[in-house]
Amino acid sequence: MIHFKTEKEIDIIKQSSLIVGKTLAEVAKLIKPGVMCKVLDTVAEEFIRDNGAVPSFKGYNGFPATLCISVNDVIVHGIPNNYELQTGDIVAVDCGAKKNGFHADYAYTFEVGKATDEIRNLCKRTKESLYLGIEQAKEGNRVGDISYAIQSYVESFGYSVVRELIGHGVGKHLHEKPDIPNYGQKRNGPKLKKGMVFCIEPMINLGTKHIRIDRDGWTTRTYDGMPSAHYEHMVAIRENGSEVLSTYEYIEEVLNKSNH
Repeated sequence: MIHFKTEKEIDIIKQSSLIVGKTLAEVAKLIKPGVMCKVLDTVAEEFIRDNGAVPSFKGYNGFPATLCISVNDVIVHGIPNNYELQTGDIVAVDCGAKKNGFHADYAYTFEVGKATDEIRNLCKRTKESLYLGIEQAKEGNRVGDISYAIQSYVESFGYSVVRELIGHGVGKHLHEKPDIPNYGQKRNGPKLKKGMVFCIEPMINLGTKHIRIDRDGWTTRTYDGMPSAHYEHMVAIRENGSEVLSTYEYIEEVLNKSNH
């Protein structure tokens, strides 16, 4: 069952989304060598609650934290712990917040200090694949058009696409229909219609597409220990194309400042 959103509901989702974007910017300010993942999580939870929202992930199916913090070979669902970030790490931060009954959920991958060119390219191209997917998110297209755009782009560089983890609808529930895989065939899958709101989130590995899950039942790693990158945006299907409801603007302001 796909829940189509009204204009009013899309506006409410945008408000939740703004909180996530600003939370990720607060996290961006702190990402540097020596910082504990747990500290990022504490700051994020306080910021979300101070803005009148609640963390979407905390307690979700028993997940213990506000953020998923996934370092290097962790693809997604990393639990923030005492690990101290190191120069050359990449860290994917996924954040969700719920306000006025609607969730927002998106992610960004950060470099800690300076990453290698190989890893930097993985991040850059994963992010580019996200925007290629968004270009296909328009009324009359199908989910497979998004999936194909992402898969064909990243595989052209020799990267691999995780199969078990996919994008999803979002609204009153954190995960709704439709599923949005990052691999697939053009003209396949559900038709995109006005009022759909969903997350597109490429999870792209430098090596094999295969995964393994730690004993904690959450932490999902690449099977070969190679790095993985993850970016996620929320998109609403409109009459003439799509609207990105999430924003990297605040994150990138912080990153641009720290690079100068």
